[in-house]
Amino acid sequence: MRKLCLLLVVLLATVTGVSWAQDAPAVAVMTPFLAQPGTQIMVENFETSALAKGWNVNVIDTNEDIAALVSRMEDVALQGVDAIVINVDPTQIEPGLQAAADAGIPVFGLDSGAHPLMVTNVTSNGYTMAAETATYVVDRLNAAGDVIMFIFEPYPPVQKRGAIARAIFDNTPDINVADAITPSFDNGPLEGARNAMEAVLLANPDAGSIAAVWAAWDDPALGALQAIEDAGRADEGIVIVGIDATEQARDAILRGSNFEATVAQDFAGMAQKVADLVESHLGGAEISQVNHYVPAMLVTQADLSE
Repeated sequence: MRKLCLLLVVLLATVTGVSWAQDAPAVAVMTPFLAQPGTQIMVENFETSALAKGWNVNVIDTNEDIAALVSRMEDVALQGVDAIVINVDPTQIEPGLQAAADAGIPVFGLDSGAHPLMVTNVTSNGYTMAAETATYVVDRLNAAGDVIMFIFEPYPPVQKRGAIARAIFDNTPDINVADAITPSFDNGPLEGARNAMEAVLLANPDAGSIAAVWAAWDDPALGALQAIEDAGRADEGIVIVGIDATEQARDAILRGSNFEATVAQDFAGMAQKVADLVESHLGGAEISQVNHYVPAMLVTQADLSE
């Protein structure tokens, strides 16, 4: 009899465990940009937060293929997950968003952008970050000089940064934006920016002809730095700034290179915020705020040396 009771207890525990696993929310994280350092950090931290909440998480990366992401999103919608988290411009994947909406699956943005078919988006304030780095450049140049910009308009959070930086430069009479470049992504934005900056330097051979490089994120800033150093023009004092505070960027700033400043986004904080919002929504809470902003901080050599 005791053996029978023990067997029943074991069976009950096993069945209950299976039930718990089946009842755990299933969340799909979808992006074409997992190779980008910032996206990697956000996705990894979201996974950590989600797993701590007992969720089943499936990360889907389409390696910069937007059309493939739409297709995968439609597949995920048919699978009936409990929520989808995206890191991509929502206007580029509207068929996927519609498929999720038709299936009754809520979609959350992780540093993407707002959209009527989404519950909400969590991001840094791109306007503030761009204003800080552009103002840094203006101050360092004493409000005069030619600036090269590296931008990326297809992605809303990055497009905003370029728009604000350009407005600040245009509002400074003796600052001239000599070029606004969208780096090639064929071999990654770092190499694309390096190649583009090499061409800029060849076209502007005189010392002082380029005063600064403003980049909407760190990879192009690092590519520009490589081009400047390889060309033997580091001692011209060309000021370089980026955004994201990746490890490579921090190292370049700390060693006293031309790369002088970046902005540290709280990627872990964004990931945690999204996880908490997903949890609240699945628990029945109403979320009316379109964008949730997580603070970021300007980082210079002085900050890293402390």
